[in-house]
Amino acid sequence: MSLGPLMVDIEGTELTPADRDFLLHPAVGGVILFSRNYASPDQLTALTEAIHRLRTPALLVAVDQEGGRIQRFREGFTELPAARWLGRRYDVDADTGRRLARHSGWLLAAELGAVGVDFSFAPVLDLDWGLSEVIGDRAFHATPEAAGELAAAFMYGMQDAGMAAVAKHYPGHGAVVPDSHQELPVDRRPYGEIMEDLKPFERLVRAGVPGVMTAHVVYSEVDARPATFSRWWIGEELRGRLGYNGAVFSDDLSMKATESVGSMSRRARAALDAGCDMVLVCNDRARAEATAEGLGDHRNPPSLVRLARFHGRRRTGRQRLLGGERWQALHAELAEAMDRPVLELDA
Repeated sequence: MSLGPLMVDIEGTELTPADRDFLLHPAVGGVILFSRNYASPDQLTALTEAIHRLRTPALLVAVDQEGGRIQRFREGFTELPAARWLGRRYDVDADTGRRLARHSGWLLAAELGAVGVDFSFAPVLDLDWGLSEVIGDRAFHATPEAAGELAAAFMYGMQDAGMAAVAKHYPGHGAVVPDSHQELPVDRRPYGEIMEDLKPFERLVRAGVPGVMTAHVVYSEVDARPATFSRWWIGEELRGRLGYNGAVFSDDLSMKATESVGSMSRRARAALDAGCDMVLVCNDRARAEATAEGLGDHRNPPSLVRLARFHGRRRTGRQRLLGGERWQALHAELAEAMDRPVLELDA
């Protein structure tokens, strides 16, 4: 059974019989985990192993683990800094900022991989325009050059640990005030101004980033549809002008910004038709099941090739990782850096 295009969630810290039945549906291809699915590293390892044993090829297991306020697994994991903190370190000393970003990416990926998580939806490439509260300190920097450098360093750290990165939220969520979880944001800037937001994505595409997640934002001067459902943004711009050949993930289709597209099945079909390889439906099992039924045995051979890169390669066990020199050195360096106040430079 090949991977389906639908990523879904589960309720608790272990698989229920209902979870197992649902995850065997041919439309399902992955599971995203949340804080409610975590109790301890040992429990999480058992959960990911149970998910992976269900099917061949194994379902993908993902999480939103960025650092700062977006860190689903905390106790037993390294406390990672928010991206903005890394940006401020970069402003004081660019080499230090890049080094700490790469160390953060490695620690994130190595620790997740040790408990069987295939990949994280990170890093965030949105620019810190000072407008979006939902992005806020999740953005590395206000300038595209610094944001691109730090995101690339973070991605290289993840890559060093054997994990594929996912750059989000394409083509940029930082210049709109509304939270797409609650309403549909509209960015009314002309294309020429949006090009600034695209520069970090161009940087990571050139560096070979394997994944991109779309934004549920309308860029009204370019396309009336949110980027997730836009053949122009995904096909013409991302795959055409930028030359991207990796996997495209939708953001969660349960977010209110997508409601105008119609039922969840319609949203999933519209996102896949626009060029997404995998779509997320979270925190609504009934609609996720209806979406799976609507998709049936949907298959897109190029998508299967792109998604195959997200299976975590064989990694070091957790105890061996924590006892290793590299983890101990990077963990200690990052903890020490986070204990020191960041020098604020005058504008």
